[in-house]
Amino acid sequence: MRSADPLRRTLTLACLALVAACGKGDGRTVLTVYSPHGKELLEYYEQGFERTHPDVDVQWVDMGSQEVLDRLRAEKANPQADLWFGAPAEIFARAAGEGLLAPYTPTWADKVPADARDAGAAWFGTYLTPEVIAYNNHAVTAAEAPKDWDDVLDPKWKGKVLIRDPIASGSMRAIFGAVLARSVVRTGSTAEGWEWLRRLDANTKEYVLNPALLYQKLGREEGTITLYNMPDIATLEQRTKTPVGYVIPSSGTPLLVDAIAVVKGAKHGDLATQFYEYVSTPQALRDAAVKFLRIPARTDIPTDSLPEIVRRARTEVKPMAGDQKLQRDSLDAWMKYWDANIRNSRRGK
Repeated sequence: MRSADPLRRTLTLACLALVAACGKGDGRTVLTVYSPHGKELLEYYEQGFERTHPDVDVQWVDMGSQEVLDRLRAEKANPQADLWFGAPAEIFARAAGEGLLAPYTPTWADKVPADARDAGAAWFGTYLTPEVIAYNNHAVTAAEAPKDWDDVLDPKWKGKVLIRDPIASGSMRAIFGAVLARSVVRTGSTAEGWEWLRRLDANTKEYVLNPALLYQKLGREEGTITLYNMPDIATLEQRTKTPVGYVIPSSGTPLLVDAIAVVKGAKHGDLATQFYEYVSTPQALRDAAVKFLRIPARTDIPTDSLPEIVRRARTEVKPMAGDQKLQRDSLDAWMKYWDANIRNSRRGK
């Protein structure tokens, strides 16, 4: 497997050093949050929490889901984060199995279904996140856009597909894992899934380092098709002026449980649980639905309090068939195989 990008690793370390340095001068207690949820959502919750906790300085490090897990592994002997906010539940489950998370049972624990919480209370779901097919709607019409996963493999999209680097991205790992798990359901083997990923590689113009670059390249029509999570894509035009449309795949899509957890050994565990509760209240979840099109995992949020696009997603999304345990247990090995044997093997061919 290729080593992690050295520039990205250096920048991440620099960010962590900055987090450690900031906040010391004003006397506030620094609460460190690792999250892939993006600047807008994180700043919204940061500002809200600090208004009611003026002695706290919420500082977040924004990185991909897999990068959070890798960072927590590296810091296990000396944890730097207090809270992990956001990533697919499968990644949280691996972290729990490695002893990286501290059990905490939130006040609303009985308000999420069994498949949206850890039996040992290591993590609980906050959002449900479907994956979608997105397109630059200045270059591709809604009628032309792929309607299902297999449509993305059409040769007419050769050199037009942009993919967020799957090694770092929880969304892309979930999509790739679901394709392989679906293959097992259909045929009893992953072979069909690997061939699907080879054909996707043939159409892929670039594996993009981070979401910001992905959005820029999509907006500039350096590629016109991508695969990513619905909330980030659905709010993209509003946030960045990128002209984008999206399709919920007709045959089904990965529906991720986006979770939250306290980091084991957190220096500010009590504050971490307070922030945990703050971002998962009914009001906070409604705000996330309205402002950031996040689908709440809690079942006690009235549907009529949610925006139409979220209500529609709740009814239109069909979860892709697949063995979740197989996917969780196999995903690391699958991604290593993809990275070593498929990445760029057919690109442009």
